[in-house]
Amino acid sequence: MKLHMKNLIPGKGELYRIAVLTVLILLIPLIAMQFTDEVNWNKIDFLIMGLLVFCFSNLFIIAARAVPRRRVHAGIILAAVFFYVWVELAVGVTM
Repeated sequence: MKLHMKNLIPGKGELYRIAVLTVLILLIPLIAMQFTDEVNWNKIDFLIMGLLVFCFSNLFIIAARAVPRRRVHAGIILAAVFFYVWVELAVGVTM
């Protein structure tokens, strides 16, 4: 099967759903900030996390379409990279 780039890229409906899901995920720390001082995010934190969630969600769709039989593997790898980047940005874990 020959892959075409236009078949891999998420459509407008999928991008809309990913954007809505990203906003819903970002509501969690926003609501938590109203009840506790333990969560202290600023605008840049929300922007970076929004970009991370949105980009990695799109990468998963592309990877799942490119290698449909290895969808779980692609998801695990992308989740691991996502959490590593998140932790690196949050606390600066370096090797």
